Amino acid sequence: MAAPKVLAIVLAGGEGKRLMPLTAARAKPAVPFGGTYRLVDFALSNVINSRYLHVVVLTQYKSHSLDRHIARTWRMSPLLGNYVAPVPAQQRRGPHWYLGSADAIYQCANILEDERPDIVVIVGADHVYRMDFSQMVDAHVASGAKFSIAGIRQPIALAPEMGVIDIDPDDPSRVRAFLEKPKDPQGLSDSPGEVLASMGNYVADADALMEALAKDADRVGSKHDMGGDIVPYFVERGECGFYDFRHNDVPGSTDRDRNYWRDVGTLDSYYEAHQDLIAVAPVFNVYNHQWPMHQGLITAPPAKFIHSEEGRLGHAADSIVSPGVIVSGATVTGSVLSPGVRLHSWSTVSDSVLLDNVVVNRHAQVHRAIVDKNVVVEEGARIGIDREWDLQRGFTVTDSGITVVAKGTVVSS
Repeated sequence: MAAPKVLAIVLAGGEGKRLMPLTAARAKPAVPFGGTYRLVDFALSNVINSRYLHVVVLTQYKSHSLDRHIARTWRMSPLLGNYVAPVPAQQRRGPHWYLGSADAIYQCANILEDERPDIVVIVGADHVYRMDFSQMVDAHVASGAKFSIAGIRQPIALAPEMGVIDIDPDDPSRVRAFLEKPKDPQGLSDSPGEVLASMGNYVADADALMEALAKDADRVGSKHDMGGDIVPYFVERGECGFYDFRHNDVPGSTDRDRNYWRDVGTLDSYYEAHQDLIAVAPVFNVYNHQWPMHQGLITAPPAKFIHSEEGRLGHAADSIVSPGVIVSGATVTGSVLSPGVRLHSWSTVSDSVLLDNVVVNRHAQVHRAIVDKNVVVEEGARIGIDREWDLQRGFTVTDSGITVVAKGTVVSS
């Protein structure tokens, strides 16, 4: 039997309100991550590594930096007909923007009509993980389901923020019910403290998907959402399959980072996901060369550490230091430094995430902070040391105490 023709759709129109101020000027999938990546790079890397080379990225909210990143980074061989193409909202189904993730796909039905795929792989663009989608496609085809949803075990306390999957006890490959953000879910029989959460990744028969989207477009009261409307449609018809992420075997995975998946939808989870990168044995290992996470070409020179005299030693420990960084007589611990960061003498950066081109001047202190691009921390200034002072200056401070400084801010002492 010939392999099915697959089209991959990456949903990248998310506004990301809970990541403000990081999303004040960019779409959520365009938010930088891990020093040299954007969040969308993880979804695209997984799709490409799965050998699905016809990919469209549906964008909408403040998409300029996202479109630019895709155009510059994700270039495929036109000789072989492969592509990664950003597709902006086009109002093909009426004078309105995307009403939801399902409507986004429905408004781009012309792409499916042109490509005529057998299978559609649909993935979100704002999660950090590794996944071989070809294994999920094989499981979907073998199951006979029209639509399949990938799930992962998560703590039951997180259920009100997620879609929860209830599988059929007599047939674990089928979904019996789907609960969107339930307040009081029932835990798993073999692990009462956990639920099966939707990863936001789907595989569908193309014809069945388009039929479902067309019906949803006409349904009064629909939110036109993949999780809230399309998944229940297939569940009610007994046509929704379940794919257990634990069965996904990605080359090069370690026992520690196998089946890692993180929704970085909040500032705290974004910060915690960075901490997962910098452990001696990383919880998520970006150094897996068998399943690489691709990123844009960085033309910056290597990182540089200068000054080695007593009391003025430029060094970093338990940290990720990107190309173009200069650590000049500064101390860095437990942090992620993005390209172009400059740290001057006697400054300290600890347990923090600094995005591109941040400048930290002499004697300044940055602690437990997320500092967006092009921020200048003036001499002697402090971030993350005094919560009330941070709030008075208009910075965002999370409940867990992470201070977030918006793009382009000048932080005075």
